[in-house]
Amino acid sequence: MTRCRSCGGQDLRVFLSLGNMPLSDGLLAPDELEREEPRYPLDVAFCPDCALAQILETVPPERLFGADYPYFSSFTDALLKHSAANVAARIEERRLDTGSLVIELASNDGYLLQYYRERGIPVLGIDPAPGPVAAARARGIETLEAFFGDELAKRLAAEGRRADVIHANNVLAHVADTNGFVAGIGTLLKEDGVAVIEVPYVKELIDHGEFDTIYHEHLCYFSVTALARLFQRHGLTLNGVEPLTIHGGSLRLFVGKRERADRSVADHLQAERRAGVDRLEYYAGFSERVGRIRRELVALLGRLKREGARVAGYGAAAKGTILLNFAGIGREVLEFVADRNVHKQGRYIPGVRLPIVSPQRILEAQPDYLLILPWNFKEEIMQQQAEFQRRGGRFIVPVPAPLVL
Repeated sequence: MTRCRSCGGQDLRVFLSLGNMPLSDGLLAPDELEREEPRYPLDVAFCPDCALAQILETVPPERLFGADYPYFSSFTDALLKHSAANVAARIEERRLDTGSLVIELASNDGYLLQYYRERGIPVLGIDPAPGPVAAARARGIETLEAFFGDELAKRLAAEGRRADVIHANNVLAHVADTNGFVAGIGTLLKEDGVAVIEVPYVKELIDHGEFDTIYHEHLCYFSVTALARLFQRHGLTLNGVEPLTIHGGSLRLFVGKRERADRSVADHLQAERRAGVDRLEYYAGFSERVGRIRRELVALLGRLKREGARVAGYGAAAKGTILLNFAGIGREVLEFVADRNVHKQGRYIPGVRLPIVSPQRILEAQPDYLLILPWNFKEEIMQQQAEFQRRGGRFIVPVPAPLVL
């Protein structure tokens, strides 16, 4: 990209280069280990015109979210709990009933819409990945297998399927056509409807060194400043901002066609101006801090291996692919990576070629340490692996600084 994905500005300034990386969810089958998988540059830039942080490379969406897409939301208990609470609040707040319609963009396996359906509220999911779509349909959740944009929104609106509530959780950052996606939300939303959008917060990413959440599926890294400008461009208003702890620090945004902004919007905009989030200088030292995290993690694991410790990984998450490849951590350091997702088991993490196994393997092998790759769910993982810990095992969390727990 030579122009900003949001405003079209041509003065993009690169502030972090992670090198050529494999696709974070491009897990390999055993018969694919002999071939070299594709790698793409992973450079992050800041747009001084609209304050949007973004990567420069766009991998074709069909390659990222095709038939082998392995992410199924329902394998994460914390995410299910988070989603159920979100749904309960929206039902009460919007007084939704059998005459309402809730649409989720990037609905995955129906992890969120199932809670509306249990209350008898009509739902429609839209997602491009065949595996999760099939899982959602098996739950009885109507789901379109498609990429969302303004064209699809116009077709649904013409059919009379405009939404009281549109959910878009952790998808806005994934979309190559950022403006087309937001325009589609405006088209599909009823005049008094609300779009409830969740995005990882770039301020948390920068402040806490969360570099491993940067990968090719995440094209944009949003601040409230950048989002307000994006929505305004399409006749939408950012009416509320709710900070969330999930995914290492996120924002829940309430967007509508009518201007009803509460105090939270102005508060966040003012806080970002004070911190400098809307200026390039805020991002200047990030690359150095990322390098320090890598050096400290490599040194810690190297010391443990020299002392004779056995180390395995937990969670074949997208962020794990980036962390392991950027730090050069492979089979000489980790014996395996365990994951609850049966769709990932039996495959290999790209680049470093680490095997992905069932969590049952942890107690069978009883390594001395588990490196928690999806550190944003560390509490859930440590609870699941209480028996491993009871037997003397310990955990390592890599971000925001490598730490043995």
